[in-house]
Amino acid sequence: MTVTTAALGSELDIPYEGLPGTATADFARDGFIHLSRVLSSETIAEYEPVVTSEVIRLNTQHLPLAERDTYGKAFLQVTNLWEHNAKVKELVFSRRLAGIATRILGVHAVRLYHDQALYKESGGGITPWHADQYYWPLSSDRVCTIWLPLQETPYEMGPLAFARGSHNFAHGRDLAISDESEAKLAQTVAEQNFEDVVEPFALGDASFHRGWTFHHAGPNHSTIPRRVMTVIYMDADIRVCDPVNDNQLADRNWMPGTEIGQVPDTPRNPVLYDGRTA
Repeated sequence: MTVTTAALGSELDIPYEGLPGTATADFARDGFIHLSRVLSSETIAEYEPVVTSEVIRLNTQHLPLAERDTYGKAFLQVTNLWEHNAKVKELVFSRRLAGIATRILGVHAVRLYHDQALYKESGGGITPWHADQYYWPLSSDRVCTIWLPLQETPYEMGPLAFARGSHNFAHGRDLAISDESEAKLAQTVAEQNFEDVVEPFALGDASFHRGWTFHHAGPNHSTIPRRVMTVIYMDADIRVCDPVNDNQLADRNWMPGTEIGQVPDTPRNPVLYDGRTA
């Protein structure tokens, strides 16, 4: 299944011209990339209110911060907003963003795994060290996530930080995000001399990181939520593999009806960009 987008004349459908010529190689080496001016402030202003409104409407976490565990204090999370709101769907299905993912992954096309809004509340805690692909029953590492802040994100808000080159290190891939992953992976990052890269994000900046890249974030010391939209892109030819943990078993629901060994070509997982027909 391939997405066809109406001629909106939107920035979301215009190719991004800021990608360095070395971006694919840099992404393969480092496991992440931080890009400037991926979207204009006008585009962010157009979509942030509706994303925020949907997070408020769909959020199921109602415990006070003090009563949550470490993971619960990290952020509010709402998944597949695109299925609930047509305006959010425009952002999630952006050919501009999917085109970046296609190029840096070095594949001919990408399809959607799922989206997820991550809102770190004022006073919210750390996001523990972890690797996303622990949760994904997918056959290869040709998967990446865009981390798109919906406001300027200085250090005090807890911008996402990455362990450079850690996607090539197999230790720690059996850890769910938790106090344990925070302790063990922080130790691993130090022992392996992985650079812990943390930078502020200007409005319109975005980062992309690979599924096995270790990453984390600090607490939000500001007075407003750190509002972030994420989209997970996977190689259009990737296949579903046998789940190796209960989280991967649950995550098969994002690819409904797909059997082990099949390409997840479902209405939930459309091809968002194909470089051969772009």
